[in-house]
Amino acid sequence: VGGCGPGSPQEQWLRADLAANPRSCVVAYWHHPLFSSGAHGNNGSTRALWEALYAAGAELVLSGHDHDYERFAPQRPDGTADPTTGIREFVVGTGGASLRSFGTVRPNSEVRDGSTLGVLRIALGATGYSWRFIPVAGGTFKDSGSGTCH
Repeated sequence: VGGCGPGSPQEQWLRADLAANPRSCVVAYWHHPLFSSGAHGNNGSTRALWEALYAAGAELVLSGHDHDYERFAPQRPDGTADPTTGIREFVVGTGGASLRSFGTVRPNSEVRDGSTLGVLRIALGATGYSWRFIPVAGGTFKDSGSGTCH
């Protein structure tokens, strides 16, 4: 309702919530990824939300939509790499629907898999976060790592 663009009710709510609830480690999630090498590709409709999160120093954005797994290096809302204050995005569409192959690999894409169903476990701490992709029984793909909060 109202979209996700600049000035939308969703974007206004997000900015107000981030201002009212400052945290040292912030994660946001929604369906359509801003960046994706999957079949649907990048979706600019959420850029204003990314801009609000980036301005507030958020760490992670989790998305789905594409039926695959992809992890991006920290980056700015315009897709420029930013290892210091950028947002790391995960596209995790591996929950049961048929998986798909990848199209054009987008800049800053670090890891991709389109063959393994599973879930992503995220742990947020006071000064850092960690992730681990957990494949279904018999799945061989794994991904894990950690980062520091801004």
